Amino acid sequence: MDLPVMPPVRPMLAKSAARIPPGMHYEAKWDGYRAIVFRDGDEVELGSRSTNSLTRYFPELVDALRANLPARCVLDGEIVVAREGRLDFDALQQRIHPAASRVRLLAGTTPASFVAFDVLALDNASLLEAPLTQRREALREALRDAAPPVHLAPATRDVAVAREWFDRFEGAGLDGVIAKRLTLPYRPDQRLMVKIKHERTADCVVAGFREHKSGPVVGSLLLGLYDDAGRLQHVGVCGAFSMRRRQELMEELAPLRMAGVEGHPWSAWQSEEAQAAGRLPGGQSRWSGGKDLSWVPLRPERVCEVAYDHMQSGRFRHTAQFRRWRDDKPPRECTYAQLDEVVGYDLAEVLNG
Repeated sequence: MDLPVMPPVRPMLAKSAARIPPGMHYEAKWDGYRAIVFRDGDEVELGSRSTNSLTRYFPELVDALRANLPARCVLDGEIVVAREGRLDFDALQQRIHPAASRVRLLAGTTPASFVAFDVLALDNASLLEAPLTQRREALREALRDAAPPVHLAPATRDVAVAREWFDRFEGAGLDGVIAKRLTLPYRPDQRLMVKIKHERTADCVVAGFREHKSGPVVGSLLLGLYDDAGRLQHVGVCGAFSMRRRQELMEELAPLRMAGVEGHPWSAWQSEEAQAAGRLPGGQSRWSGGKDLSWVPLRPERVCEVAYDHMQSGRFRHTAQFRRWRDDKPPRECTYAQLDEVVGYDLAEVLNG
Protein backbone atom coordinates (compact mmCIF):
# COMPACT_ATOMS: atom_id res chain seq x y z
CA MET A 1 0.00 0.00 0.00
CA ASP A 2 1.37 3.41 -1.05
CA LEU A 3 -1.06 6.27 -0.51
CA PRO A 4 -0.55 10.00 0.11
CA VAL A 5 -2.08 9.48 3.58
CA MET A 6 -0.91 6.24 5.13
CA PRO A 7 -2.14 4.29 8.16
CA PRO A 8 -2.29 4.59 11.05
CA VAL A 9 -4.52 7.69 11.20
CA ARG A 10 -6.65 8.73 14.15
CA PRO A 11 -9.90 10.35 13.00
CA MET A 12 -10.81 13.97 13.65
CA LEU A 13 -13.02 14.24 16.74
CA ALA A 14 -15.82 16.40 18.11
CA LYS A 15 -16.52 18.28 21.33
CA SER A 16 -19.97 18.42 22.88
CA ALA A 17 -22.39 21.32 22.69
CA ALA A 18 -25.88 21.79 24.09
CA ARG A 19 -27.38 23.32 20.92
CA ILE A 20 -26.90 23.10 17.17
CA PRO A 21 -24.77 26.12 16.16
CA PRO A 22 -25.81 28.18 13.11
CA GLY A 23 -23.90 28.68 9.88
CA MET A 24 -22.17 25.30 9.62
CA HIS A 25 -22.16 22.01 7.69
CA TYR A 26 -24.39 19.41 9.38
CA GLU A 27 -24.54 15.63 9.31
CA ALA A 28 -26.33 13.00 11.35
CA LYS A 29 -24.28 11.40 14.11
CA TRP A 30 -24.03 7.67 13.40
CA ASP A 31 -23.98 5.04 16.14
CA GLY A 32 -21.41 2.53 14.93
CA TYR A 33 -17.67 1.96 14.70
CA ARG A 34 -15.67 4.91 13.42
CA ALA A 35 -13.35 3.71 10.67
CA ILE A 36 -10.72 5.15 8.33
CA VAL A 37 -10.78 3.20 5.05
CA PHE A 38 -7.53 2.94 3.07
CA ARG A 39 -7.78 1.54 -0.45
CA ASP A 40 -4.90 1.07 -2.87
CA GLY A 41 -6.07 -1.17 -5.68
CA ASP A 42 -6.97 -4.56 -4.25
CA GLU A 43 -5.55 -3.65 -0.85
CA VAL A 44 -8.14 -2.45 1.65
CA GLU A 45 -7.51 -1.65 5.30
CA LEU A 46 -10.08 -0.60 7.91
CA GLY A 47 -8.53 1.32 10.79
CA SER A 48 -10.46 1.89 14.01
CA ARG A 49 -10.62 5.09 16.04
CA SER A 50 -7.71 3.77 18.12
CA THR A 51 -5.88 2.70 14.89
CA ASN A 52 -6.47 -1.03 15.45
CA SER A 53 -7.33 -3.03 12.35
CA LEU A 54 -10.99 -3.94 11.82
CA THR A 55 -10.40 -5.51 8.40
CA ARG A 56 -10.68 -9.18 9.32
CA TYR A 57 -14.04 -8.73 11.05
CA PHE A 58 -15.88 -7.33 8.02
CA PRO A 59 -14.93 -9.39 4.94
CA GLU A 60 -18.21 -8.60 3.17
CA LEU A 61 -17.56 -4.89 3.63
CA VAL A 62 -14.03 -5.17 2.25
CA ASP A 63 -15.46 -6.68 -0.94
CA ALA A 64 -18.09 -3.92 -1.16
CA LEU A 65 -15.48 -1.20 -0.70
CA ARG A 66 -13.38 -2.66 -3.51
CA ALA A 67 -16.45 -2.58 -5.74
CA ASN A 68 -17.61 0.95 -4.86
CA LEU A 69 -14.63 3.15 -3.97
CA PRO A 70 -12.09 4.83 -6.23
CA ALA A 71 -9.01 2.68 -6.78
CA ARG A 72 -6.87 4.90 -4.55
CA CYS A 73 -8.47 6.75 -1.66
CA VAL A 74 -8.66 7.31 2.10
CA LEU A 75 -12.13 7.87 3.55
CA ASP A 76 -13.48 8.61 7.02
CA GLY A 77 -16.81 7.14 8.01
CA GLU A 78 -18.78 4.76 10.19
CA ILE A 79 -19.32 1.01 10.07
CA VAL A 80 -22.93 0.25 11.04
CA VAL A 81 -25.31 -2.70 11.20
CA ALA A 82 -29.01 -2.22 10.57
CA ARG A 83 -31.91 -4.42 11.63
CA GLU A 84 -35.59 -3.80 11.03
CA GLY A 85 -35.03 -0.31 9.72
CA ARG A 86 -32.77 1.04 12.48
CA LEU A 87 -29.17 0.87 13.62
CA ASP A 88 -28.36 -2.01 15.96
CA PHE A 89 -25.15 -1.42 17.91
CA ASP A 90 -25.51 -4.68 19.85
CA ALA A 91 -25.48 -6.64 16.60
CA LEU A 92 -22.46 -4.63 15.44
CA GLN A 93 -20.56 -5.50 18.62
CA GLN A 94 -21.09 -9.18 17.97
CA ARG A 95 -19.18 -8.82 14.71
CA ILE A 96 -15.89 -8.48 16.61
CA HIS A 97 -15.20 -12.15 17.23
CA PRO A 98 -11.90 -14.05 17.47
CA ALA A 99 -13.11 -17.13 15.58
CA ALA A 100 -12.79 -16.93 11.78
CA SER A 101 -15.74 -19.29 11.34
CA ARG A 102 -17.94 -17.03 13.45
CA VAL A 103 -16.79 -13.98 11.49
CA ARG A 104 -17.81 -15.65 8.22
CA LEU A 105 -21.19 -16.65 9.64
CA LEU A 106 -21.98 -13.16 10.95
CA ALA A 107 -20.87 -11.56 7.68
CA GLY A 108 -23.79 -13.37 6.11
CA THR A 109 -26.41 -13.05 8.86
CA THR A 110 -25.70 -9.47 10.05
CA PRO A 111 -23.84 -7.75 7.21
CA ALA A 112 -22.38 -4.31 7.82
CA SER A 113 -22.60 -1.08 5.85
CA PHE A 114 -20.17 1.81 5.54
CA VAL A 115 -21.38 5.43 5.69
CA ALA A 116 -18.71 7.81 4.38
CA PHE A 117 -18.64 11.43 5.55
CA ASP A 118 -15.14 12.69 4.76
CA VAL A 119 -12.20 12.08 2.43
CA LEU A 120 -8.54 12.41 3.39
CA ALA A 121 -6.91 11.47 0.07
CA LEU A 122 -7.82 10.73 -3.56
CA ASP A 123 -5.51 9.24 -6.17
CA ASN A 124 -2.09 10.80 -5.45
CA ALA A 125 -3.33 13.86 -3.57
CA SER A 126 -3.68 14.42 0.16
CA LEU A 127 -6.76 16.47 1.04
CA LEU A 128 -5.91 17.02 4.71
CA GLU A 129 -5.34 20.75 4.17
CA ALA A 130 -8.34 21.26 1.88
CA PRO A 131 -11.38 23.01 3.41
CA LEU A 132 -14.41 20.90 4.23
CA THR A 133 -16.41 22.30 1.31
CA GLN A 134 -13.78 21.04 -1.14
CA ARG A 135 -13.47 17.66 0.57
CA ARG A 136 -17.24 17.18 0.59
CA GLU A 137 -17.51 17.87 -3.14
CA ALA A 138 -14.64 15.45 -3.81
CA LEU A 139 -16.34 12.80 -1.66
CA ARG A 140 -19.66 13.28 -3.43
CA GLU A 141 -17.99 12.82 -6.81
CA ALA A 142 -16.00 9.81 -5.60
CA LEU A 143 -19.17 8.05 -4.43
CA ARG A 144 -21.42 9.19 -7.28
CA ASP A 145 -21.95 5.60 -8.49
CA ALA A 146 -21.65 3.84 -5.13
CA ALA A 147 -24.33 1.34 -4.16
CA PRO A 148 -25.33 -0.21 -0.83
CA PRO A 149 -23.79 -1.22 1.49
CA VAL A 150 -21.56 1.82 0.78
CA HIS A 151 -23.33 5.13 1.39
CA LEU A 152 -22.61 8.84 1.29
CA ALA A 153 -23.71 10.43 4.57
CA PRO A 154 -26.52 12.97 4.06
CA ALA A 155 -25.46 16.54 4.77
CA THR A 156 -27.03 20.01 4.83
CA ARG A 157 -26.10 23.62 5.51
CA ASP A 158 -29.63 24.47 6.63
CA VAL A 159 -29.74 24.61 10.42
CA ALA A 160 -33.53 24.14 10.35
CA VAL A 161 -33.06 20.85 8.50
CA ALA A 162 -30.37 19.84 11.01
CA ARG A 163 -32.80 20.47 13.87
CA GLU A 164 -35.39 18.35 12.11
CA TRP A 165 -32.84 15.56 11.67
CA PHE A 166 -31.97 15.79 15.36
CA ASP A 167 -35.61 15.14 16.28
CA ARG A 168 -36.54 12.59 13.61
CA PHE A 169 -33.45 10.48 12.97
CA GLU A 170 -33.24 9.18 16.54
CA GLY A 171 -36.09 6.85 15.63
CA ALA A 172 -33.71 5.14 13.20
CA GLY A 173 -31.08 4.67 15.92
CA LEU A 174 -28.92 7.69 15.14
CA ASP A 175 -27.16 9.56 17.90
CA GLY A 176 -27.65 13.28 17.25
CA VAL A 177 -26.06 15.80 14.89
CA ILE A 178 -22.46 16.70 13.97
CA ALA A 179 -21.61 20.29 12.97
CA LYS A 180 -18.44 21.26 11.08
CA ARG A 181 -17.04 24.61 10.01
CA LEU A 182 -17.14 25.01 6.22
CA THR A 183 -13.46 26.01 6.12
CA LEU A 184 -12.31 23.22 8.44
CA PRO A 185 -9.24 21.26 7.28
CA TYR A 186 -8.91 17.62 8.35
CA ARG A 187 -6.99 17.45 11.63
CA PRO A 188 -6.49 13.87 12.90
CA ASP A 189 -7.13 13.32 16.62
CA GLN A 190 -8.19 16.94 17.25
CA ARG A 191 -11.62 17.91 18.60
CA LEU A 192 -12.56 20.53 16.03
CA MET A 193 -16.06 19.36 15.14
CA VAL A 194 -19.16 19.83 17.31
CA LYS A 195 -21.49 17.05 18.44
CA ILE A 196 -24.99 17.64 19.73
CA LYS A 197 -26.46 14.55 21.35
CA HIS A 198 -29.83 13.76 22.86
CA GLU A 199 -30.04 14.06 26.62
CA ARG A 200 -32.82 12.79 28.83
CA THR A 201 -33.10 12.11 32.53
CA ALA A 202 -34.20 9.05 34.47
CA ASP A 203 -34.54 8.18 38.14
CA CYS A 204 -32.59 5.02 38.89
CA VAL A 205 -31.93 2.81 41.87
CA VAL A 206 -28.28 2.83 43.02
CA ALA A 207 -27.62 -0.85 43.76
CA GLY A 208 -23.85 -0.95 43.89
CA PHE A 209 -20.61 0.74 42.93
CA ARG A 210 -17.18 0.01 41.54
CA GLU A 211 -14.08 1.43 43.14
CA HIS A 212 -11.94 3.86 41.19
CA LYS A 213 -8.69 2.57 39.75
CA SER A 214 -6.77 5.03 41.94
CA GLY A 215 -7.92 3.51 45.22
CA PRO A 216 -10.79 3.08 47.70
CA VAL A 217 -13.11 5.78 46.37
CA VAL A 218 -16.18 5.47 44.16
CA GLY A 219 -15.41 5.02 40.49
CA SER A 220 -18.93 4.55 39.14
CA LEU A 221 -22.42 3.88 40.48
CA LEU A 222 -24.32 0.81 39.25
CA LEU A 223 -27.84 1.73 38.21
CA GLY A 224 -31.03 -0.32 38.14
CA LEU A 225 -34.62 -0.08 36.92
CA TYR A 226 -37.50 -2.38 37.79
CA ASP A 227 -39.08 -4.30 34.92
CA ASP A 228 -42.74 -5.30 34.56
CA ALA A 229 -42.09 -8.47 36.58
CA GLY A 230 -40.71 -6.48 39.52
CA ARG A 231 -37.08 -7.50 38.92
CA LEU A 232 -34.34 -4.92 39.31
CA GLN A 233 -32.42 -4.91 36.04
CA HIS A 234 -28.89 -3.53 35.70
CA VAL A 235 -29.15 -0.72 33.13
CA GLY A 236 -25.70 0.86 33.22
CA VAL A 237 -23.43 3.11 35.26
CA CYS A 238 -22.89 6.78 35.97
CA GLY A 239 -19.49 8.27 36.57
CA ALA A 240 -17.22 11.25 35.74
CA PHE A 241 -17.01 12.49 39.34
CA SER A 242 -14.30 14.73 40.73
CA MET A 243 -11.91 13.05 43.15
CA ARG A 244 -13.39 14.98 46.04
CA ARG A 245 -16.88 13.84 45.06
CA ARG A 246 -15.70 10.23 44.80
CA GLN A 247 -14.50 10.40 48.40
CA GLU A 248 -17.77 11.99 49.54
CA LEU A 249 -19.78 9.25 47.83
CA MET A 250 -17.87 6.57 49.74
CA GLU A 251 -19.01 8.16 52.98
CA GLU A 252 -22.59 8.73 51.78
CA LEU A 253 -23.00 5.14 50.61
CA ALA A 254 -21.25 3.47 53.57
CA PRO A 255 -24.51 2.81 55.50
CA LEU A 256 -25.89 0.89 52.50
CA ARG A 257 -22.92 -1.45 51.98
CA MET A 258 -23.63 -5.16 52.16
CA ALA A 259 -21.17 -7.81 53.30
CA GLY A 260 -21.93 -9.91 50.21
CA VAL A 261 -24.45 -10.41 47.42
CA GLU A 262 -26.70 -12.70 49.49
CA GLY A 263 -30.10 -11.03 49.64
CA HIS A 264 -29.19 -8.54 46.91
CA PRO A 265 -31.51 -8.36 43.84
CA TRP A 266 -28.55 -9.31 41.66
CA SER A 267 -27.34 -12.23 43.78
CA ALA A 268 -28.75 -14.76 41.28
CA TRP A 269 -26.48 -13.27 38.63
CA GLN A 270 -23.58 -15.16 40.11
CA SER A 271 -24.99 -18.21 38.34
CA GLU A 272 -23.31 -19.72 35.31
CA GLU A 273 -26.36 -18.84 33.20
CA ALA A 274 -26.15 -15.18 34.13
CA GLN A 275 -22.42 -15.13 33.43
CA ALA A 276 -23.04 -16.52 29.96
CA ALA A 277 -25.78 -13.97 29.28
CA GLY A 278 -23.51 -11.10 30.33
CA ARG A 279 -26.29 -9.43 32.33
CA LEU A 280 -24.51 -9.08 35.66
CA PRO A 281 -22.68 -5.84 36.40
CA GLY A 282 -19.33 -7.43 37.18
CA GLY A 283 -19.22 -9.93 34.34
CA GLN A 284 -16.15 -10.22 32.15
CA SER A 285 -16.58 -10.19 28.38
CA ARG A 286 -14.41 -9.71 25.35
CA TRP A 287 -15.32 -6.00 25.55
CA SER A 288 -13.98 -5.51 29.08
CA GLY A 289 -10.35 -6.01 28.08
CA GLY A 290 -9.58 -7.86 31.32
CA LYS A 291 -10.35 -4.79 33.45
CA ASP A 292 -11.35 -5.33 37.07
CA LEU A 293 -15.14 -5.12 37.03
CA SER A 294 -15.70 -6.29 40.61
CA TRP A 295 -18.40 -4.34 42.43
CA VAL A 296 -19.63 -3.56 45.91
CA PRO A 297 -23.32 -4.42 46.51
CA LEU A 298 -25.53 -1.82 48.17
CA ARG A 299 -28.99 -2.17 49.62
CA PRO A 300 -31.17 -0.77 46.80
CA GLU A 301 -32.68 2.00 48.89
CA ARG A 302 -31.41 5.22 47.29
CA VAL A 303 -32.50 6.85 44.06
CA CYS A 304 -30.55 9.24 41.88
CA GLU A 305 -31.46 11.20 38.78
CA VAL A 306 -29.10 10.69 35.84
CA ALA A 307 -28.84 12.17 32.37
CA TYR A 308 -28.48 9.81 29.42
CA ASP A 309 -28.58 10.02 25.64
CA HIS A 310 -30.47 6.87 24.67
CA MET A 311 -31.10 3.25 25.58
CA GLN A 312 -30.55 0.08 23.58
CA SER A 313 -31.61 -3.42 24.56
CA GLY A 314 -32.84 -2.13 27.91
CA ARG A 315 -29.59 -0.43 28.93
CA PHE A 316 -28.04 3.01 28.70
CA ARG A 317 -25.96 3.06 25.53
CA HIS A 318 -23.25 5.24 27.13
CA THR A 319 -22.20 6.17 30.65
CA ALA A 320 -24.93 8.23 32.32
CA GLN A 321 -24.21 11.47 34.16
CA PHE A 322 -25.15 11.96 37.82
CA ARG A 323 -27.51 14.92 38.35
CA ARG A 324 -28.85 14.71 41.92
CA TRP A 325 -30.12 12.42 44.66
CA ARG A 326 -33.87 11.82 44.68
CA ASP A 327 -34.48 10.95 48.33
CA ASP A 328 -38.11 11.94 47.78
CA LYS A 329 -38.71 9.02 45.39
CA PRO A 330 -39.26 5.39 46.46
CA PRO A 331 -36.95 2.94 44.64
CA ARG A 332 -39.92 0.84 43.47
CA GLU A 333 -41.09 3.76 41.36
CA CYS A 334 -37.89 3.56 39.28
CA THR A 335 -39.28 1.59 36.34
CA TYR A 336 -38.82 1.49 32.58
CA ALA A 337 -42.24 3.14 32.25
CA GLN A 338 -40.72 6.57 33.03
CA LEU A 339 -38.52 6.50 29.93
CA ASP A 340 -39.39 8.33 26.72
CA GLU A 341 -40.40 6.19 23.78
CA VAL A 342 -38.70 7.32 20.59
CA VAL A 343 -40.91 7.53 17.51
CA GLY A 344 -39.67 5.05 14.91
CA TYR A 345 -38.07 6.28 11.70
CA ASP A 346 -36.90 4.10 8.81
CA LEU A 347 -33.11 4.12 8.37
CA ALA A 348 -33.59 3.84 4.60
CA GLU A 349 -35.21 7.29 4.66
CA VAL A 350 -32.05 8.67 6.27
CA LEU A 351 -29.65 7.06 3.80
CA ASN A 352 -31.78 7.98 0.79
CA GLY A 353 -32.36 11.53 2.01
